[in-house]
Amino acid sequence: MNIPVFFIVIIVLLILSGLFVVKQQTAAVIERFGRFQSIRNAGLQLKIPLIDKISGRVSLRIQQLDVIVETKTKDDVFVHLKISVQFLIQSDHVYNAFYKLQNPHEQITAFIFDTVRAEVPKMILDDVFEKKEEIALAIQRELKQAMLEYGYDIIKALVTDIDPDEKVKIAMNRINAAEREKTAAQYEGDAQRILIVERAKAEAESKRLQGQGIADQRREIARGLEDSVDILNKVGINSQEASALIVVTQHYDTLQAIGADTNSNLILLPNSPQAGSEMLNNMVASFTAANQIGEEMKKSRDHKK
Repeated sequence: MNIPVFFIVIIVLLILSGLFVVKQQTAAVIERFGRFQSIRNAGLQLKIPLIDKISGRVSLRIQQLDVIVETKTKDDVFVHLKISVQFLIQSDHVYNAFYKLQNPHEQITAFIFDTVRAEVPKMILDDVFEKKEEIALAIQRELKQAMLEYGYDIIKALVTDIDPDEKVKIAMNRINAAEREKTAAQYEGDAQRILIVERAKAEAESKRLQGQGIADQRREIARGLEDSVDILNKVGINSQEASALIVVTQHYDTLQAIGADTNSNLILLPNSPQAGSEMLNNMVASFTAANQIGEEMKKSRDHKK
């Protein structure tokens, strides 16, 4: 009675050992006596106990491999490039991916090294920074062609970091700083030049307006003198007498303006006694002429009345 139960238990255990679960986005490779038998996808699967064997499981998810490559640029600068490659195993090529490559990561790394060391030595360091997208595309293109027959599909290749030698980075920073200082000096010089030009323009405009004002003032003075002479001529005073009267009037106006300021001091010194005598005689003559002209103007007005 116990023996059939034992066999039943053995049979149940054998059946249970033939059941296995394959997770989502995973494929299981089944071998029978060391020979490929089948590929099982996600879900509950059954294999023949003691005969079939799960040789391995393959992930169908997108994977990423990061590789750091050291190489030299065209201008003899050693630089480290960090390459990130995203890839996956095609679901209908699991057999090739599992059996054809012993270590796919090493294979991909070898192709990355080969592509980078073929592309970067053609460029100077500045071009490596500017054309990293071209480097990434070259890596993706070469890897896609090489890995496709092994069942791998290259989704994306990225150049995530470019790290030159420390001394080179310091030199690049110094060059950048010097270039910025040069640009700043140029802008400052341009600003100073513009400021000088604008000041010169403003000063020229000020001088022009000042000269125009002086010219207008002299023009008005001349016009006023002309009008004064015309008025004096109408009352019987000739031009010479009128000019003497205007000079005397301006002389008195000047003395009055000077005397209006209590803090001003004016000393009139002749160059010689003879010159002083002549100046005094001229002033007396001018005063006399002015008085005579005034009397004549008064008589003329009385006569008209």
